Amino acid sequence: MKKLLCLLLSLSVCLFSLTALADEITLKVWDGQDDQALLQELCEAYAQAHPENTYTFQYGVVGTADASARYLEDPAAAADVFVYPDDQLIRLAQADALYEVTRNYDDIANRNSQGSVLAATYQGTLLGYPMTADNGYFLFYDSSVLTEEDVQSLDTILEKAQAAGKQFNFDIANGWYLSAFFLGNGCTITLDENGKQVCDFNSDKGLAAAKAVAALCAHPAFLPGDQNILTGTIGDSVCAGVCGTWIADAVKERLGDNYAAAKLPTFTVDGEQVQMGSFGGCKILGVNTQTQYPVEAMNLADFLTSEESQLRRFEVRGYGPSNVNVARSEVIAADPALSALAAQSDYAVTQLIIGDFWTPATAFGNALIADPTVDIQPLLDQWVAQTVGE
Repeated sequence: MKKLLCLLLSLSVCLFSLTALADEITLKVWDGQDDQALLQELCEAYAQAHPENTYTFQYGVVGTADASARYLEDPAAAADVFVYPDDQLIRLAQADALYEVTRNYDDIANRNSQGSVLAATYQGTLLGYPMTADNGYFLFYDSSVLTEEDVQSLDTILEKAQAAGKQFNFDIANGWYLSAFFLGNGCTITLDENGKQVCDFNSDKGLAAAKAVAALCAHPAFLPGDQNILTGTIGDSVCAGVCGTWIADAVKERLGDNYAAAKLPTFTVDGEQVQMGSFGGCKILGVNTQTQYPVEAMNLADFLTSEESQLRRFEVRGYGPSNVNVARSEVIAADPALSALAAQSDYAVTQLIIGDFWTPATAFGNALIADPTVDIQPLLDQWVAQTVGE
C-alpha cells in the first residue's frame, strides 16, 4: 500500500509538472463587428489544436476601415493580430507596425493567389497573411437581355442594350472603376523605389484609353452613377453594370433567374479589342511588431488564414478566398459573383496609391460625362500632376 501511494504521488507530481510547463499566452485579436462570432470560433479551434499552451483571447471590435487609424492611436495597446485592407499596407509599413512573416513563408506564398501575396508585400517583404481576395469589381448582367457571348465586348453590350431600350451602368466619376480602361491599355499607377507615386495615365496609351471612355460617355445606352443606381434599376431600365460582391445579394434579388455575372468586357482602342483591367483588393491579417508573443501570434495568423479557415469564412460570411484551393472549389464555382471576380483577377493589379488620385479622377470623369468632345489631354495632364504632387 505504501508503494502504491508513493507511485500515485509520483504520478501526480509528474502531471502537475507537465501542466506547469504549458505557457499561458494572451493574444488580443481585432476584427469587425459582423465577424466577431466567426473570429471567436476559429480562435477557440486554434486553442484546442494547440494544447501545449493555455490561450486567452481578448477580442476587439475594429473593422478593416479603421485598422491603421486605431493602431496608430496607441501601437503598444493595439491588437497582437488584426485585419487590415491592402490599401493601408503602406501606411502601416512606414509606421513599422507590421511584423515580417518569417514562419512558413513558402507555404503562405504558394497557397494564396499571387496578387494577394503581392498585396501583402512591401519593398520585397511579406508583412501579412492574405485572408480574402474579394475587393474587386466585375460585370453584373441580366441574362434575359444579354448572353454570355454578348458580355465579352463592351461594344456588343451597348449595342444590345440600346436595341432593347436598356442601359449600361458604369461609375465613370469614380477613379477606382474608371482606372479599368487605363490599366487595361497598359498604363500603370505605382510607387518607385523611394515610395514616390508614379502614374502614366496621361501617356499616349492613357490618351487612347481616355478616348474609349469618352466614346462610352457619348453612347445613348450609357448610364453614369454609383452602385445605388445599379441596384435600383438593374432588371428594369438597366441590363448590365460594373460593381463588386457587396451588392451581389441585392442584384440577385432583383434579377432572380436572370441573375448573371462575368469578368469585365473588352473595349475598342484604335480598332482593336483590349481587355479591361481593374484594381484587386484583399483583406490581410497582420501581426503587431510590439506583440509580446511573436511566434504564437504568427502561428495564430497562419491558422486564421489557412485553407480550412478561408473555406469556413466563405461558408459563414460569403467572403471570397485568397487561397487558391478554395478559389478553385465547387462551392466558389457555383457562386456567379465570386466566379466572375476570380476570372477578372487575371487582369487585376494591386492598388498602390498614396497621392491625391481620387479627387482629380472624379473631376476627370465628370468632365467627360458632361462633354465627351472635350479636349482630353489637358485634363489627363492635370489629373496626373495632382496625383504625383507636381
